[in-house]
Amino acid sequence: MSEFLTNDLDNTSQEVIHVSGMYKNWFLDYASYVILERAVPHINDGFKPVQRRILHSLKELDDGRYHKVANIIGHTMKYHPHGDASIGDAMVQIGQKDLLLDMQGNWGNTATGDRAAAPRYIEVRLTPFALDVVFNNKITNWNSSYDGRGKEPITLPVKFPILLAHGVEGIAVGLSTKILPHNFIELIDASIKILKGVSPKILPDFPSGGMADFSNYSDGKRGSRVRVRAKIKQVERNLLHITELPFSLNTNSLINSIIKANEKGKIKIKKIEDNTAENVEISILLPTGISPDKTIDALYRFTDCELSISPLCCVIHDNSPIFNGVSELLKISTDHTQDLLYQELIVTLSELENKWHFSSLERIFIENRIYHSIEELNNWEEIINTISKELIPFCKELKKDISREDIERLTEIKIKRITRFDLEKAIDDLNKLEHKIQETKHNISNLTDYAINYFKDLKKKYGKDKTRKTEIKIFESIDATKVVVANKKLYVNREEGFIGTSLKKDEYVSECSDIDNIIIIRNSGLCKLLRLIIKYLLEKILSMLLFLKEKMLEQFIT
Repeated sequence: MSEFLTNDLDNTSQEVIHVSGMYKNWFLDYASYVILERAVPHINDGFKPVQRRILHSLKELDDGRYHKVANIIGHTMKYHPHGDASIGDAMVQIGQKDLLLDMQGNWGNTATGDRAAAPRYIEVRLTPFALDVVFNNKITNWNSSYDGRGKEPITLPVKFPILLAHGVEGIAVGLSTKILPHNFIELIDASIKILKGVSPKILPDFPSGGMADFSNYSDGKRGSRVRVRAKIKQVERNLLHITELPFSLNTNSLINSIIKANEKGKIKIKKIEDNTAENVEISILLPTGISPDKTIDALYRFTDCELSISPLCCVIHDNSPIFNGVSELLKISTDHTQDLLYQELIVTLSELENKWHFSSLERIFIENRIYHSIEELNNWEEIINTISKELIPFCKELKKDISREDIERLTEIKIKRITRFDLEKAIDDLNKLEHKIQETKHNISNLTDYAINYFKDLKKKYGKDKTRKTEIKIFESIDATKVVVANKKLYVNREEGFIGTSLKKDEYVSECSDIDNIIIIRNSGLCKLLRLIIKYLLEKILSMLLFLKEKMLEQFIT
């Protein structure tokens, strides 16, 4: 009995794993999983795993009609092990990009921040664009799903820079990614330039419109900055309208930032209303005597009407995260598209040659009445051998050897097809196949030109109404001291030596604002910089000067 216990203890001691080792290994496994399987898109197709699985499910269920989103979510759960909520949210985000999904029902509003209706109430199907550029099962590499019951694509054969058209944002463990969306037409034009050997420059284009300063964009690399602004116009003397939003904001968040700035006294507004319907419209009513131009500058300076965005291009390549600029991402995507087009041409050529081969065999088999030679035969092998011998004189008319499978297919031809065989039509069909084969071979030999024409066809077919929405500008820096509202009054008590904004019974000095400073200069020449506060004790000072907004106020205290 003691021997057994000793053996058990020895085995247990060999399996001990220290907590530090567990933490190190498990944390790395978790971090790798989040980076590769959750948060960061793959460079080949531009999709995160959940997005790829949604599109794969939509293709599997595609019959040309709309599907309830709830059904798509349920079907996607066969491939995605992280619950229905993440699938539904990801589908809404794809749909709101307005490129791959044809939606029906209330899918939310990115301008106002309104959420989509429940999945059981809204419907979806793939757009013609998605069907054209995202799928091709013949050149797709597959992997087992998480439970081993099905197959899912490792990456989809996307023949368009979806990653740059959609943009993406994700937070993983130890890294994040933020790729800004770009214009559909500009991406196509840039891809064509790459195929022609020219290095293009591409800049983001936001679906919300607005204005953007890309002076420090630096190709979207780490450390780059983009300044975005709302579009504000003066409608009447005291009325402003915000008609386009900065990227990543909705009307509610923007209005809240304006209200907070007004409460802090940095701007002065009388009333603000959100009249957004189909188009954005935030109305700002100003008090009498307030300058509209100065208020517009103040809105950019003190509210979210101007934001700074920090892009970071991180994608998965060869099972690892890499950091590149958007120009490099576009070149990789364009080269990948060209490679996919080549694979499709090779598959098409093989299918056309196989079809030509069997159509020629069928013509020979029927035209020369070879089927008569097997009418009295009962043995299967004898039938195969007889047909094979009868076809030998015609082998020179074919482009490849006759296989047993070809002969077996000949035996499956129905009598109805034989009796209705039209030799002239068969020869005409073969000529058409021959023409397609030559055309496909030409495209393979001139792959770059073929890829350029492919992009041009995409632009012609799907580029309507996809012009740039964001205006490119260079913003001037707005000096806060010149636009802030003077919402405070400064007072001084000469006898007791106090200065501040709460001494309303004492001597008035000047109007000022929250961002103003006071510079006190003593007789000895020492200076002291003070922030504007409610009350400050000067102690016994013989004299001083006050500076507000960089302008000297000739007020002396003795």
